[in-house]
Amino acid sequence: MEPSLPRFQKAHGKSEAEIRRRILQAIFEMRLPPGERLTEEQLAETFEVSRTVVRQAIARLAQDGILVKMPNIGTTVAAPTRKETRDILAVRKMVEPDIVRMLAAGTVSGGLERIDAHLAKEKAARNEGDRGTLVRLTGEFHLLLAEVAGNHVLTRLMTGLQTLTCLAILLYAEQDEACPPDEHRRIAESIAAGQGERGARQMLEHLQHVEVDLHLDRPDPASPISDTIAWLRGKSEE
Repeated sequence: MEPSLPRFQKAHGKSEAEIRRRILQAIFEMRLPPGERLTEEQLAETFEVSRTVVRQAIARLAQDGILVKMPNIGTTVAAPTRKETRDILAVRKMVEPDIVRMLAAGTVSGGLERIDAHLAKEKAARNEGDRGTLVRLTGEFHLLLAEVAGNHVLTRLMTGLQTLTCLAILLYAEQDEACPPDEHRRIAESIAAGQGERGARQMLEHLQHVEVDLHLDRPDPASPISDTIAWLRGKSEE
């Protein structure tokens, strides 16, 4: 039997939704790297649930592209290519400025307070040098905006996009922090002031800063399996 995953504490009888949430949290805190293999046995033992519950959680995360199921290999954490990352950020550039515009036009009750409380947590994690928590919180800021907008479809879409962006940051970012410290605060201030267009521009600039740090203009390295397939097709010499 394979050992239990060391990245999760024992969690008695967790639901399928809670298992998904914990896996997403582990990715946001950069505890689960791209390409990491997960097995039903490991997760069932870790969360002390049946493999049926684990299978449901894996299926939902695979549907969102966060986990990848491959024959004879099993389930792994997604490892987006640079091309896929460009596509992910292109969608985010279309969606997130409009989320800011919606919020600036009028947030749901308590929305601004939730955003302010979140930013306070970001600041505390940054001051304490708690990188894992800071990375998770800076990613969750974008999910929070979708939640505060009150659109469940947007929230699910942003969960997948943000999670895949976190994995791309692990793969390609060369700096410790893809989110400059004041950009979230400035976006929140524009929302609070009802200045939707200014906030939308700030969000777009923010996403462009993330993209620049990922160096997505560089080519993706060929994988060993790609080399093997090319050899089998006679496209390379011994």
